[in-house]
Amino acid sequence: MTNTAMPLHERLRPYRAAFTSRFLQMLQYRTAAYAGFATQCWWGGIKVMVLAAFYAGSAGAGAPMSLAQAITYTWLAQGLLALLPWLGDPEVAQAVRTGAIAYDRMRPVDAYTLWFVRSAGWIAARVLPRLALMLAFAGVALPLAGLGAWAWQPPAGVGAGLAFAASALLALLLSAALVMLLNIAAVAALNERGINALAAPVVIVFSGNLLPLVLLPDAWQTALLLQPLAGVMDIPARIYFGHFAGLQALGGLALQAGWIVLLVVLGRAAMGCTMRRLEVQGG
Repeated sequence: MTNTAMPLHERLRPYRAAFTSRFLQMLQYRTAAYAGFATQCWWGGIKVMVLAAFYAGSAGAGAPMSLAQAITYTWLAQGLLALLPWLGDPEVAQAVRTGAIAYDRMRPVDAYTLWFVRSAGWIAARVLPRLALMLAFAGVALPLAGLGAWAWQPPAGVGAGLAFAASALLALLLSAALVMLLNIAAVAALNERGINALAAPVVIVFSGNLLPLVLLPDAWQTALLLQPLAGVMDIPARIYFGHFAGLQALGGLALQAGWIVLLVVLGRAAMGCTMRRLEVQGG
């Protein structure tokens, strides 16, 4: 039986296995998750205090987002920090350095899809524990401590919560598609350090992690919303708050999905070109 004649679930089995194995492997690094959570709480607290000072002054008057929403946005951004595509997959980078990338070229699977699901598993396993810990701290512990004004507030409604869940899943896929571009750049350059150093500040600013995009100048808003990094953090947050509801929420989800398709097509083309010219090093 040829590969194309196999049932779909059989053809998907190696990719499911790759995602699951990478996800479970990364979940073992609990100390890293706790350390990351503690660091994100520290920086989250600093950012919340800065926002509180901003809103307390005249600069906060007429802001398109309330202080409570800005605080929740901050905790949400800290919880989803590992979702940001500011680093290529270290497994791919190591394979490039050692020459083990040749093995992926010999496997009877699609190399792009294999790397994509591995990267998605790597991202998901880093995000979920930290997000759960952040929600427990900022959404439960702070209100119990009498700091409800500084806490993570619930979504605008049940519909907003469900739409946010769908948007968060699309954000994971979008992040994986962007990480794939970093992976391919690392393969082309035979080193990941340069591209990672360039990607980090761009991703932090244009995803909305540093500051909610809606608080940036009005003249930039259309361009900021349409660029792909908004779909990783800012669009899910706007859906969570109810800023995007109904057709606007559907438009946000469609924008995320559109960028995923476009980046996957671009990534496949770039990977094919890169692999044809690849010279394996290491050993």
